Amino acid sequence: MPRLIDTPGYPRFWTAFAVSALGSQITGLALQILVAVTLSASATEVGVVNAVRWLPYLLFGLVAGVLVDRWRRKPVMVGTDLARGAVLALIPVLYGLDLLTITTLCAVVFVSGVLSLLFDAASQSFVPRLVPEAQLNSAYARTEQASAVAGSAGPLLAGVLVRWLGAPLAVLVDAASYVVSGLLLATLKADDPVPEKSERRSLAGELKEGVRWVYRHRTLAPIALTSHAMLLFNSMVSTVFVVFALRELRVGGFGLGVTYACAAVGSVLGGAISGRIARRLGVGPTLVAFRVVAAVGWLPIPLAQQGSWAVPTVCLAFFAVSFAISVESPVELAYRQSVTPDRLRGRMNATIRSFNWGMVAVGAPVGGLLADGVSYRFALWVGITGAVAQAVALAFSRVGEAAYADR
Repeated sequence: MPRLIDTPGYPRFWTAFAVSALGSQITGLALQILVAVTLSASATEVGVVNAVRWLPYLLFGLVAGVLVDRWRRKPVMVGTDLARGAVLALIPVLYGLDLLTITTLCAVVFVSGVLSLLFDAASQSFVPRLVPEAQLNSAYARTEQASAVAGSAGPLLAGVLVRWLGAPLAVLVDAASYVVSGLLLATLKADDPVPEKSERRSLAGELKEGVRWVYRHRTLAPIALTSHAMLLFNSMVSTVFVVFALRELRVGGFGLGVTYACAAVGSVLGGAISGRIARRLGVGPTLVAFRVVAAVGWLPIPLAQQGSWAVPTVCLAFFAVSFAISVESPVELAYRQSVTPDRLRGRMNATIRSFNWGMVAVGAPVGGLLADGVSYRFALWVGITGAVAQAVALAFSRVGEAAYADR
């Protein structure tokens, strides 16, 4: 079997993914600082902005899956990449015109979220057309590692750019990265046939078919449902953490950058050994074990105190959580693609991702409200308790070694 680097199309796809991932990491930190510092937002407002980013997944995710299964996937990826670059470029323009408020920022972030929804549904479903099924785990693990490397360099680079240019202008780097990614994908040569129109039914009928496939499948259903819960509670923790770290632990922008860099190191290591662990333990045990690790890995954060140990403590938490997720995520992605027919992959991926990221739209503002209404630490403990509960639920579900028998 050829190596991934020798597989036609995949190296270019991976490069495009890595470029946009680096830009997204820069914007991720720049937007957090822009909202919390430049716009002097409360924890609730930070949660609202985070929620708006993922709200399109909850509102339009199922429809996006149907559309992606009806369209060629490469043009969807190229078009949404270029459009995201143009939309994000509006942020520094609005700031320069003194029109950047929480409301206008939410509008820009929402449109970017709609485009990201379509891109994600198309790109996840496109990978099985580039690589053989036996290499799916490795292919998804390599993209996870690209995200991890971007996560290591991105926040540190973002810290430098924010200091030199300010948070609004730092977002321009992400806008440029999407343009580069779109141009790379435009030159990608791969099998991307036009779906047969004769197979189409009504929009509602195709939507229901995709939902039934996910939530009536004996192993996809528990994986999907616990994933939704994991994203709900993780979003509560990650949203509150930013304000908690800046205002109570006083780690500063550089401390946040170091924390996210440690998370990226954990992601690189996790992605590197993901396939090996899955082969040794099996799919089900790998998913369960590392969901548990990802949940309990958050524990050092609410225990952290202001002082010299603050940054090392939160770095440990982010390293552990990112390591566990990067082991588990490629295994889950590969399994999902392997048990799903190609004609349903767009709907399957969009269905799971829409509710996953839709839970962020719920969890982020809830976390912010709990932080403002009670305390940062209370909100963190609620999120961590829920994360542990979903991992336990997966452990008692029907997910296990027999999962691959469905293929």
